[in-house]
Amino acid sequence: MTDVSAERTDYPVVVSARLDEPLSRGLWLIKWAMLIPHYILLAFLWIGFALVTVVAFFAILGTGRYPEPLFRFSLGVIRWNWRVQYYGYNALGTDRYPPFTLGEVPDYPATLDIAYPARLSRGLVLVKWWLLAIPHYLLVAALTTGLSWTTAESRDSGAATTWTAPGLVAICVVIAAVALLFTTRYPRGLYDLVVGANRWAYRVLAYAALMTDEYPPFRLDQGGEDPAGRSGPLAESP
Repeated sequence: MTDVSAERTDYPVVVSARLDEPLSRGLWLIKWAMLIPHYILLAFLWIGFALVTVVAFFAILGTGRYPEPLFRFSLGVIRWNWRVQYYGYNALGTDRYPPFTLGEVPDYPATLDIAYPARLSRGLVLVKWWLLAIPHYLLVAALTTGLSWTTAESRDSGAATTWTAPGLVAICVVIAAVALLFTTRYPRGLYDLVVGANRWAYRVLAYAALMTDEYPPFRLDQGGEDPAGRSGPLAESP
């Protein structure tokens, strides 16, 4: 393990992916069923992640440091989630089943790393996860989960109407799934856009989860290669 004080790259969160071609025409139709064990385990892991983040909040507030064992766990949950999403319906970028591990799997087509911070701001921890991150929450929702809004109640029926718009990732993945079904090819432009949107979401997640003080850039870095990993080796996470 290299020293966490090693040279930093452009951004401490590196989300990378590799389009794992050839892809099956129809495997995406049943991936939801194949991922059920992962979904169950991740439900418990995310509960643990939330509890760990609360503990880390008070630790940072008191000491200016994110406890290393807790950071390792949180990073493992995020890595696991990214592998599952990449295999599943957030990308459909590989047919290789994701492993059941919190650890790093360098040869898997989807990888994620976060540089362990030597120090974190005691003041920022009070505001960055809700106030400072609000613009990103809105943009990430539009990119991934979509947006919903409710119109005013009608005078005639007295009922309000709720409208929902799907996220950009969902639209792109549906188009990619149809393309795979008929051509077995994933349109490269769609792939780059999907990975870029997911990369933005994970940068915001790491910031909101108190794992870095560096504000996420308002930038859609498309493609499988993360530009944050090009200028040198990322400071090794624990």
